[in-house]
Amino acid sequence: MTEIKTLAAAGLKQDVLAEVPRIVRQFTPNWFTVTMGTGVLALALNQFPLAVPGLHQVGTLLWLINVVLFASFSSLYLVRWILCFDEARRIFHHSVMSMFFGAIPMGLATIVNGILAFGPQLLGGDSTWIAQDLWWADAAMSVACGLLIPYFMFTRQDHSVEKMTAVWLLPIVACEVAAASGGLLAQHLPTMDGFDVLITSYVLWALSVPLAMSILAILLLRLVVHNLPGRDMAASGWLSLGPIGTGALGLLLLGGDAPQLFADAGLPMVGQVAYGAGILGGLILWGYGAWWLILAVMKTVHYLRRGMPFNLGWWGFTFPLGVYSLATLALARMTHLTFFTVAGGVLVLCLAGFWAVVATRTALGAWSGDLFVSPCLSLKIPDRFEADVV
Repeated sequence: MTEIKTLAAAGLKQDVLAEVPRIVRQFTPNWFTVTMGTGVLALALNQFPLAVPGLHQVGTLLWLINVVLFASFSSLYLVRWILCFDEARRIFHHSVMSMFFGAIPMGLATIVNGILAFGPQLLGGDSTWIAQDLWWADAAMSVACGLLIPYFMFTRQDHSVEKMTAVWLLPIVACEVAAASGGLLAQHLPTMDGFDVLITSYVLWALSVPLAMSILAILLLRLVVHNLPGRDMAASGWLSLGPIGTGALGLLLLGGDAPQLFADAGLPMVGQVAYGAGILGGLILWGYGAWWLILAVMKTVHYLRRGMPFNLGWWGFTFPLGVYSLATLALARMTHLTFFTVAGGVLVLCLAGFWAVVATRTALGAWSGDLFVSPCLSLKIPDRFEADVV
């Protein structure tokens, strides 16, 4: 009798799941990379070194679109967890898809930064306080991703060096993205609030950048020993640029805030040291990033000759290049060197070109439904992990 009831319940659950729209049942967090790429383009266009009429308005429009996209994706993913809980939680066993949880706080960070850049015109004086509240939420989400996803990698997933890609960086980098965002926010806040955000941002930077650098070292070994990953992971080569560009940007922005905020806290010498360390650290990381950028271009040419199937991973072309562009423009402002101004402008133009191609193909793929695929549904969980619950 018990078995009959169990089978009946299972059949009822399948009937219910069959009624869930495919867009919901197959929705995965890698869609949030769309908000990362769109948001960083809006911010980069707003800082373009040449005064182009209407560019600020274009950036504002892109940011508003990004807000709508983030809200829509959040709603879809929340509904999936409510209606398809057992299926949704299988993601914690998936060695690739689970990495994209880091895209959620990173997408939110572009919205927080956009509030500071575009919010005063649209939201008025309350924009700073909205940004502050969202930033603390973003920081908490980033720390959770940076701790929980690696823990699941250790305990619930199968990994090997041969199968490793730069996707491993995604949950780790979220903390340094929040740190760079804090560097933008701190200067807009009252002294004590700004100092709290500054100190927290330095801690967030430390939670991410050293670990990301160690992953890059392992990734370099993997590329030498096992060659490039498959064509479906072609765009992942650009992800290596993300932690380097964001790390440089974070040091530059936090260093720019440091003299005033540390002086107000009675630590003026610390602020001067942080300012100098920001410029020197930013320059060093920028140079390191240039190596990975050139290598990413060469790898992309290699893949193009062999054919690159389109997937949502192509958004990896945008955000890493975007944060590296913003770091370049920040160096231009702080060093007053024409080289960085020109290089930053060229990088932003390349970013806009990448975004136009990837956004167009994403829109077509979303319309056809081809991009709504959840590989977690077909994942066979090893027996030793079957007892794990989330």
